[in-house]
Amino acid sequence: MDKYFSRIYRNKKVLITGHTGFKGSWLSLWLTELGAEVIGYSLDPPTKPNLFESINLKDKIVHVIGDVRDERHLISAFEKYQPEFVFHLAAQSLVRLSYREPRFTYETNVMGTVNILEAVRKTKSVRVCIIVTSDKCYENREWIYGYREIDPVGGYDPYSSSKGCAELVTASYRRSFFNPEDYSKTHHTALSSVRAGNVIGGGDWGKDRIVPDCIKALCKGETIVIRNPLAIRPWQYVLEPLSGYLLLGALMYEDGARYSDAWNFGPSDESIITVEALVKLVIKHWGSGNYTIDTSRHPHEAVFLKLDASKARALLGWKPAYNVYEAIEKTINWYKNFYNNVCKEDLYEYTVREIKGYVNRLSDKYGEKFR
Repeated sequence: MDKYFSRIYRNKKVLITGHTGFKGSWLSLWLTELGAEVIGYSLDPPTKPNLFESINLKDKIVHVIGDVRDERHLISAFEKYQPEFVFHLAAQSLVRLSYREPRFTYETNVMGTVNILEAVRKTKSVRVCIIVTSDKCYENREWIYGYREIDPVGGYDPYSSSKGCAELVTASYRRSFFNPEDYSKTHHTALSSVRAGNVIGGGDWGKDRIVPDCIKALCKGETIVIRNPLAIRPWQYVLEPLSGYLLLGALMYEDGARYSDAWNFGPSDESIITVEALVKLVIKHWGSGNYTIDTSRHPHEAVFLKLDASKARALLGWKPAYNVYEAIEKTINWYKNFYNNVCKEDLYEYTVREIKGYVNRLSDKYGEKFR
């Protein structure tokens, strides 16, 4: 897969919004290793510590501080750097914060997406644009079936609703301005949206996220507090959806009309487990710790959520490499390396090796085509 990716992305200008965030930092690093010229557009890192600064990524990419709500500044960055690929990851990504700050959530996730698409519409260099939303964009009916790309979007809480809105905006722009039927006739831009499961991996210190909450407690020798122990989620290692985004982007670059659509990237059924089961795995791999359940009343969150990624498997050839047990092991090992006070350059190399190991695992499981 890396050989294929290198052929597509090497020396290409790739603009990533939200590059200082958890997923954005991993994606920026991977693309840098593939030889792409990465332009990051984002606010400052959202937490201390954070992956972006931990691996000193600022020195390896074009680093632009900016807010996706600022259309003028955003468009000026597009005009200056003339990207060929755009990955839009910038978002207000927390359910509980969306209850406290719904306006900010909608402004960032909905109008921020509109601003990105307007910038793409005004920048002729863009060949591929991928809008990253969330598995929570679907109108969740708490059923046992995985949600498919043709199922209705919606959302109970402001965060989930805002991601459903972002999907509707993207679909409208795809039909109105980047219609696959008109590709190569009136435009040369492929536009897709992608939805992933609950992503875990090293370098995430986000608030109100279960693995970071565990790590923060374990480092202090405190008891882990969990809110929804029986909530069932589709857990996946951070590189799983990112490999899907990169594969989709490469295919869109080669055949924009065929691959412009909405896509799910979710784990296999064995990786869909409860929050409590996940916490037990974290404690096992950390080597110590305990947890308690917070029984106080909390804002509504989905109990059962599952993605159907059969479309990506069948039409893209994408498949996950790790199950949830391997994902937790990889995640905890990264944090152990971080807290063992390795220098930044060593942590950078360790994180790069994680990417290379992931690609090798894909090749081992699914054949040489994934190298």
